[in-house]
Amino acid sequence: MKIVINPAKAEWHALCERPGLELEFLESAVNNVLNRVKTSGDAAVRALTEQFDRVAITDLAVSASETERATRQLSPALKAAIQTAAYNIEKFHAAQRRETLDVETMPGVRCWRKAVPIGKVGIYIPGGTAPLFSTVLMLAIPARLAGCEEIILCSPPDKQGNIHPAILFAASITGVTKIFKVGGAQAIAAMAYGTQTIPAVHKIFGPGNQYVTKAKQMVNQQGVAIDMPAGPSEVLVMADAQADPRFVAADLLSQAEHGSDSQVVLVTNDQSLIEKVNAALTEQLKQLPRQETARQALANSLTVLFDQWEEAIAFTNAYAPEHLIINTQHCDAVAEQIKTAGSVFLGAFTPEAAGDYASGTNHTLPTNGFARAYSGVSLESFMRYMTFQKISEAGLRTLGPVVEHMAEAEELIGHKNAISVRLNSMP
Repeated sequence: MKIVINPAKAEWHALCERPGLELEFLESAVNNVLNRVKTSGDAAVRALTEQFDRVAITDLAVSASETERATRQLSPALKAAIQTAAYNIEKFHAAQRRETLDVETMPGVRCWRKAVPIGKVGIYIPGGTAPLFSTVLMLAIPARLAGCEEIILCSPPDKQGNIHPAILFAASITGVTKIFKVGGAQAIAAMAYGTQTIPAVHKIFGPGNQYVTKAKQMVNQQGVAIDMPAGPSEVLVMADAQADPRFVAADLLSQAEHGSDSQVVLVTNDQSLIEKVNAALTEQLKQLPRQETARQALANSLTVLFDQWEEAIAFTNAYAPEHLIINTQHCDAVAEQIKTAGSVFLGAFTPEAAGDYASGTNHTLPTNGFARAYSGVSLESFMRYMTFQKISEAGLRTLGPVVEHMAEAEELIGHKNAISVRLNSMP
């Protein structure tokens, strides 16, 4: 990890930049996929799956018998773990429900705001070397709680044409209504436009590689809602002299193993901790099956040393990390000063991995600095809010002249007349 000591604020912008993912041909390649699926539907999806995933799929939909067979393949311990995580996630997200807001702004003028579920949502779950069945829980559970009528799931098939059993099990216990064996940009296209088999949805959720991310961005520009802008996953660990370097190293590696482009940052005010963490990283790397991936991520990562803790906090807010671990003596006080982060983990015994899987919070979070303006996925991500109003005759007598004066000042006489014709009809 590159070490930077007391960088001047003029240098912070460069230090907070994430590496660009986009290849020169990426947009044109994804646009080609989108157009093929939009034009040819299922035929294009099958052809692209054979081209990119090297497997021919006849039936894109996962059958009930496939899900039952997948469930039998999982160990009782893993199924129990998934169910425990599902319980915690459901409990946390169910508590996010809001009562309908109903306000009488003035006598006879009643306004209210009501939550309405998004009708059809699509969930993308990556497969590959790390099938993210935990993301099924994070997305399908709040979708079901919100009351979405249809929850579509797409995930790439393996070389045998199957979706990972844990993904199918997680889908079966969380309310997913239809599952399809399709991945990549073609899955995003299918959910955006609809095919003969795969229904079009109103909003698409879920992480993915650069092709999936670009496809989501492009269909969003065409009017299909998405959860949020996304990029490589990232963690920033704030640690002081009291932090156990083994814990810090483990947290950094748990993020680094996601991918070679994952972003890993250590911010500290203790020089000796850096040396201890680096030693722990070297030792723990040897134990990881994905050590080469983690090693590449670490090579592009950063350690920042500040003499003043106030500067460390300011830099962290400037970075706006997806995940923020505060492993310091006074972590609660530090947390009160954090303004920009996707999800925050406090204290020595709160690793990011807990939130990734089972504590209850959602792990679908803004990356690439978007935590400055975006929130992570929540129950409300699967809802729309509609406003209503009802005005009595007495209410319009009071409010009407206000509107008439304002409409006339804006030279919108039709607006004024919509009020006047009613006021003039009153005895």
